[in-house]
Amino acid sequence: MNRIENLKKLEIETKTWDIAVIGGGASGLGVALDALSRGLSVVLVEKADFAKGTSSRSTKLVHGGVRYLAQGDVMLVLEALKERGRLLQNAPHLTHNQPFIIPIYTFFDRLQYSIGLKIYDWMAGRLRLGKSRFISKAETLSRLPQIKQDGLKGGVVYHDGQFDDARLALSIAITCNEMGGNMLNYTKVNALVKNQKGKITGIQVRDLIGKKNYKIKARMVVNATGVFADKILQLDQPDAPKSIQPSQGIHLVLDKSFLGGNDALMIPKTSDGRVLFAVPWQDKLVVGTTDTLREKAKLEPEALSKEIDFVLETAAAYMVKTPTKADVLSVYAGLRPLAAPKEGSTKTKEISRSHKVIVSESGLTSITGGKWTTFRKMGEDTVEKFTTVTGENIKPSASANIHYRGYTTAPQKGHWQGYGADAATIQKMIEENPQFSNLLHPSYPYTEAEVVWAVKNEMAMKVEDLLARRIRILFLDAKAAIAMAPKVAEIMARELKMDETWIEQAITDFEKTANKYILK
Repeated sequence: MNRIENLKKLEIETKTWDIAVIGGGASGLGVALDALSRGLSVVLVEKADFAKGTSSRSTKLVHGGVRYLAQGDVMLVLEALKERGRLLQNAPHLTHNQPFIIPIYTFFDRLQYSIGLKIYDWMAGRLRLGKSRFISKAETLSRLPQIKQDGLKGGVVYHDGQFDDARLALSIAITCNEMGGNMLNYTKVNALVKNQKGKITGIQVRDLIGKKNYKIKARMVVNATGVFADKILQLDQPDAPKSIQPSQGIHLVLDKSFLGGNDALMIPKTSDGRVLFAVPWQDKLVVGTTDTLREKAKLEPEALSKEIDFVLETAAAYMVKTPTKADVLSVYAGLRPLAAPKEGSTKTKEISRSHKVIVSESGLTSITGGKWTTFRKMGEDTVEKFTTVTGENIKPSASANIHYRGYTTAPQKGHWQGYGADAATIQKMIEENPQFSNLLHPSYPYTEAEVVWAVKNEMAMKVEDLLARRIRILFLDAKAAIAMAPKVAEIMARELKMDETWIEQAITDFEKTANKYILK
């Protein structure tokens, strides 16, 4: 992906794109992928970096949603299980089968979860990742060595998927780019362009880096901005009612030793009825999540102290070694774009996790709600509205079997896995330029070559793009990320042909963001 080349394509004033997508997270990428699979032309603009918002802040699970099954949302779970299977097939370098263990303390729990998870297995059909089963107390303790033993009767094992959310987003963005899509980060929509009949004919955007404005003509405009959907809806109709209710989920990242082993822990019912996960991820342990209603959508949401306390206290009830704030390597918060509830309903678990596609009178098509696992289906359902908006027929969707950039069934182990087939190319760069083998931090395996690669091929424009989403160190160890920033800024400046002033500002900007990931 070359940003300069992609911006040049916006200068062709005579070009009318089939679809202009606003938003470079899971929803927008799903729309772009599906539209391109049908032979439609696509331009996608994102005001920050790809997956900067909710799409890089998940629990890292590709899952059907065990808790939605408990709530009776059978259709959502069926759809998600089908899409889970497809994701694992299309991106084996970025996804894998993750066993979970639910600790069992009563006979009723054993019965309830054994039956519920057998139904979950059955619903997944041939795309099932493994059989759920009851395991003894001894096996539970051998697989989760740091779990408390008091009253433990055994565990129920089940299987779900795990993934690297931000790198998957990037892999899909590059795939779309290779399919002819015009993918742009740091490009903000300032206005919707309408004809005399009030129908949308395009968008006005500003390149936030080059400080230049562009007018993009499009037959269909898609609002896929997640928690920020209402801002675009208000550009269309200033008095548009609120359609999104942001719900905050936070995660604490701890050393993997707090759980031990490679299995994930799932607590289906915490003290306030929420689900808690403790999932091994990239040699750390991700513990979460919460479900707190927030009034305002923020690009960089922050964990509330009550949420941090809740996660630590709940985890402590199940772990031998009590985690404290001092043990937290990184804390991150994400906002779920839930469909706004009907009057009088405030509980987030009563708000649907399903997605909705809405077409306004002007033709603006908005995709709201949904979850990462079903991103492709969300895209398909949105693109289906192309005929409604334009009156033109389109080819059937062909996005279900597209392999994403880096696809390989034999990825390398460790941090190279996320690059898939591209890992060998980066390693060849190191062979040809031995200085590229220098580590960015003595405790982590990331190399200088990866910074060069990210700038040249993955549209990394800022230090945060690199440290938060190209390599995931900000989410794994925020203090280590801050220590890496000066070296990363220096390499990026060399590749982007920037000066010392840029380097200083880039480090300052990154530190300001990274400090929010550290518990004081």
